Amino acid sequence: MPNQARVIRLHENGPNGLTPMQLDRADFQSPLPEQAVHVYYSDEARGMSVGVWETSTMQEAFGPYPGDEFIVVLDGAFTMLDGDGNGVAAKKDQLVAFRNGIPVSWKQDGYLKKFYITLLDPNAETPKIESAAGGVVVIDPTLELTDADILEDAEDAVEREREFFTSDDETMTVGLWDCQAFEGEIEPFPSHEFVYMVAGEVTIKEPGGVSQTFHPGDAFFVPKGTLCSWHVPQYIRKFFAAVDHED
Repeated sequence: MPNQARVIRLHENGPNGLTPMQLDRADFQSPLPEQAVHVYYSDEARGMSVGVWETSTMQEAFGPYPGDEFIVVLDGAFTMLDGDGNGVAAKKDQLVAFRNGIPVSWKQDGYLKKFYITLLDPNAETPKIESAAGGVVVIDPTLELTDADILEDAEDAVEREREFFTSDDETMTVGLWDCQAFEGEIEPFPSHEFVYMVAGEVTIKEPGGVSQTFHPGDAFFVPKGTLCSWHVPQYIRKFFAAVDHED
């Protein structure tokens, strides 16, 4: 079934549970873990996937990280190790961006679950990156924006935005955005966007009377070109990963 241009709400257990994955022993330093996934949106030609994933204790083989990725850690904790054993740790409720191709090994003690959006161009060569330094960006979900983050080109409502990560090919951007009350018109959405709500409320309307409201703790995905309008009654603050954005 082809992807549909519609707003997709993500659930921690998928619509009907997660599907066990078939794993390759060569991908792990540890014994094979148990992993499961539900993919909400996939574009193989673009190399993009959006979903929810879980794993038991494991350590991956050391090597280049497979794609640019943004995740929300729903449960558990992990450490991303470089070749010298130095680690960047992340835990439940934190948000993390990963740079494609950094030389690392994911070390997992106990259970972990995450929402994710991954981008890995199937036609591009894996970049040769010697150091993992700066390639794992851990973001505090309680972070708030300041007036220094105001967008000067905002049309009506006051918008603020801060970017934390941009892929090397500049096709994926991870950031935090907030805005006061506004009402938009139904029009094509300018990017693929994964959203994790941290404050406020938004109602997204689509043609035909379809309407969904999102609150703090909700995650959703809007495919590029989706016809929709956003209504924010008072305030919204969201983390986002935007892919192939059009100005």
